[in-house]
Amino acid sequence: MGIAEGKRALVVGVANDKSLAWSIAQELAAQGAAVAMTYQGEVLERRVRPLAGQINATVVGELDVNRDDQIASVFGKIKELWGGLDMLVHAVAFAEREDLRDRFLNVSRANFARALEISAYSLVALARAAEPLIEARGGGSILTLSYLGAVRAVPNYNVMGVAKAALEACVRYLALDLGAKNIRVNALSAAPARTLSSSAIRGFHDMAHEVEARAPLRRAMNPGDVGRMAAAMLSELAGGVTGQTIYVDMGYSVVGL
Repeated sequence: MGIAEGKRALVVGVANDKSLAWSIAQELAAQGAAVAMTYQGEVLERRVRPLAGQINATVVGELDVNRDDQIASVFGKIKELWGGLDMLVHAVAFAEREDLRDRFLNVSRANFARALEISAYSLVALARAAEPLIEARGGGSILTLSYLGAVRAVPNYNVMGVAKAALEACVRYLALDLGAKNIRVNALSAAPARTLSSSAIRGFHDMAHEVEARAPLRRAMNPGDVGRMAAAMLSELAGGVTGQTIYVDMGYSVVGL
């Protein structure tokens, strides 16, 4: 039996087969979980549905995390499908491309607010919708994805770093709110990954090569590293862990000069 046997998991944020969310969905399915997935818009739907078919996942509909009606619809479908939920994966982030290439100083008020709403507040909105469904199952786990730019100033990461810092703060406060209901909330901070979103960051390849050259393990992260750790954190293997940010970065975050 896998570590997620008999569990029901909703994965939000799969964009294509390079997404870290996809690696997590694959690992959860391999570990015995029933998986549900969402998509945002018709273009991503055409990518997500074939992926869902590969792991026998259920596509529960469109989800733009800025729309409360779509959040309510998705969680309503989860309730109809399963009656409850054990695991929620939040893998959603956004910043305008120009804000990942210009100076942070130049981010506009509107773009700053949009980045934080999509990248950080969306976790709060999804956790609120998930709370009664996870409580109905006697507790469970919520996991989001972060990056080292939340705690260090990483060139060109800019407003996304600020958004990830807010996201990690949200993890701690949600863990405090939900702990009494046996709902754990954590973040997984991954090394630079070659995904659709990272392609917008100027100098991304230099960032990835720096990790590979200087991290204690002397190798790049692969998506399976994230998938396996995420499954463990979502499962009862991490039953005493909440409010934490766990690094899966080949040890890069501990290195000084």
